[in-house]
Amino acid sequence: MSVPRPCRPTALSRSASDAASRPLGLVGRLARQALGTVKGATVAANDVVGGGARALATPTGLVGAAVEVAWVTTHLALYPWGLVERQSLDTQLGYRVEHLPPIQRGLLISDVEAAGTPILLVHGMVDNRSIFTLLRLGLRRRGFGRVTSMNYSPFTADVRVAAARLAEEVEALVAETGYERIHVVGHSMGGLIARYYVTRLGGDERVHTLVTLGTPHQGTYTAYGWHSQLTKQLRPGSGLMRELDQPVPHCATRFVVYWSDLDQMIFPQRNAGLEHPDLSVRNIGLHAVGHMSLPILGSVVHGISTTLAHLDHDGHTVTPGVTELRPEPSQAS
Repeated sequence: MSVPRPCRPTALSRSASDAASRPLGLVGRLARQALGTVKGATVAANDVVGGGARALATPTGLVGAAVEVAWVTTHLALYPWGLVERQSLDTQLGYRVEHLPPIQRGLLISDVEAAGTPILLVHGMVDNRSIFTLLRLGLRRRGFGRVTSMNYSPFTADVRVAAARLAEEVEALVAETGYERIHVVGHSMGGLIARYYVTRLGGDERVHTLVTLGTPHQGTYTAYGWHSQLTKQLRPGSGLMRELDQPVPHCATRFVVYWSDLDQMIFPQRNAGLEHPDLSVRNIGLHAVGHMSLPILGSVVHGISTTLAHLDHDGHTVTPGVTELRPEPSQAS
């Protein structure tokens, strides 16, 4: 008895089989690609979260977290006082210096222009000038005689609108003090507002140095947790972020950018750093400092003071990391 041979598939059956398998193969490839993307994103997220967890797990991180909680509590108590309208310009300049503490007297004697250059402080989202209570006192204690801050509406829905408001504040400060260029310190979104003013509204003509503290220069994924027109602008890859990435030829402002590996408001934390080929930027990474604690950290106050104080009269640097002032081209008589 002969054993029956298995039936060989006909051309019609083979084509039907191939047609059935092709969609399954495509779905399988797409599924594998999607799975790979999810795994990659998960690994990246774990790296970021793991870095923050490692920072928090250190003794320094625990101290930083405790300082953050204490300062947030204090800031909430000070918040109502920060709602008061624009304060009068703090000034300690005068002809007599013998009554001043040594550090104030030293800056005023060594560089009266640095001591008198106005410093404008710009707060972050849903905040006010009270966040700068200790920073303002620290700068004044180090000899800077004109330190002021501005409030913008907590209902601000567009960084561009707030930047236009900042432009008005700067012009008023220039008119009041007679200084054609000032320094700006921005915390959180305040730094982004100031960066937009400097790079998109021609503010580099007025701002010599911009210091940012915990600013989402590259966007933050925490902005997805709150759906509004403003938070859309703070997301990575938003229209605002793409606009800020555009070329900024011949920008005259120098940037000093502080970011922390324990910043709970910026995700990933390194997005608070600034990278732009046309800008003069000095990025300074900090360890175990919370988002709200950045304006009160002693090393930050000292770093800002050093940066703003050490320029000699013709604009050359006297300390590393300070950008030289470009002299104006001489005009023929």
